Amino acid sequence: MIRLMLAEDMHLIRKALVALLSSEDDLEVVAEADKGEDIVRLGCLRRPDVAVLDIGMPGVDGLTAAAELHRRLPSCRTVVLTGLGTPMALRKALDANVRGFVVKDASPGHLVDCIRRVAKGERVIDPELAVAALDADSNPLTARELDVLETAAGGATVGEIADRLSLSRGTVRNYLSRILTKVGARSRVEAIQIASECGWLWPAVGRDIGILRYRSRR
Repeated sequence: MIRLMLAEDMHLIRKALVALLSSEDDLEVVAEADKGEDIVRLGCLRRPDVAVLDIGMPGVDGLTAAAELHRRLPSCRTVVLTGLGTPMALRKALDANVRGFVVKDASPGHLVDCIRRVAKGERVIDPELAVAALDADSNPLTARELDVLETAAGGATVGEIADRLSLSRGTVRNYLSRILTKVGARSRVEAIQIASECGWLWPAVGRDIGILRYRSRR
């Protein structure tokens, strides 16, 4: 029996994953966490074989928790779940001693297979994403561009960003346009997601995507 810990802050998704994984004869969910700061504590208490962690946890992010969990409980192997499989996110996951990397739109069977293989000591990562991660550049954004993106991640409009950073609206729009080009995003929301998962922004920044989508049109 493979003992699992599952960390996901969205209750509905977490419970669906618990139901999915618990339906397998060889998997048992022994711990659930909805906050990043609970991951290491519960891991050390329940001592799972595999921890399945979302990157974008409130408080302590999933990758920081994964690195600390590996230090405190090296017998527990980690699989990361993420909504955005970018090369930089994968590179940071590998630096945190993550053994499996699964995007949230993967099939349930892929996640289950990944957990079983990781429990056996394998590393499970998409080969093309792994190659891209090796070739990925470091943070391409300047300090000022990060200031603009972080302010935007708080839900600020172009006018509000301009006021807070003492810039003109035209300059803010130019910054946002360059940011999208540099990170390969199609929208401000997607740029925030990429930058957050790559660790260029504070991991909890921009979590209320619905508000951001509404306000980014203004």
